[in-house]
Amino acid sequence: MRQNPARRTALLDGAIEVLAGEGSRGLTLRAVDTRAEVPKGTASNYFANRAELLAQVMTRIQERLTPEESQLADTMNDQPSAELVATLLKQLLGRMRADRSSWLALMELRLEATRRPELNAELTRFFTAQLDGNINFHLDAGLPGDRTGVILMYLAMTGLIVDDLTVPGLLAPHSVDKLIDELARRATDPHTDS
Repeated sequence: MRQNPARRTALLDGAIEVLAGEGSRGLTLRAVDTRAEVPKGTASNYFANRAELLAQVMTRIQERLTPEESQLADTMNDQPSAELVATLLKQLLGRMRADRSSWLALMELRLEATRRPELNAELTRFFTAQLDGNINFHLDAGLPGDRTGVILMYLAMTGLIVDDLTVPGLLAPHSVDKLIDELARRATDPHTDS
């Protein structure tokens, strides 16, 4: 397999765009070559098969959606509070909006995983690591709330992001920022009255 990191990244980014734009059925090595604007046959030099490509796409999506360390460090200078949690959640939504293709590609992978057990196992490992990382980050940072609260925020934000990126008109009558503020408040203090 080839080892040019810039070319590999371009191919993975091309695969993400194909998944986001055409769905998993449109994802072929040839389509990746076309989207990455490389000579035909290049993707097959980098990925033995479609399964290997998909596994590496998940890692690339994680890289694309992970916050910049300096931005996260600046945010984490604030005191741990429900307001800080809300800020982190709003930044998460902002990253998803800024890289809509990565989120939509993940949605396509989720759908394909319902039909392919091997991809389901890989995706389960990927998302388990993501969720565990989020829980550990939250608890290690001394943010308010507990493990269950973080899981509830994960579930709520996943739904919010899906709706925001696919049917934005659904939430248009509501202030998403206010919803996130309330989510953070309730998830970090389970004894809060409604």
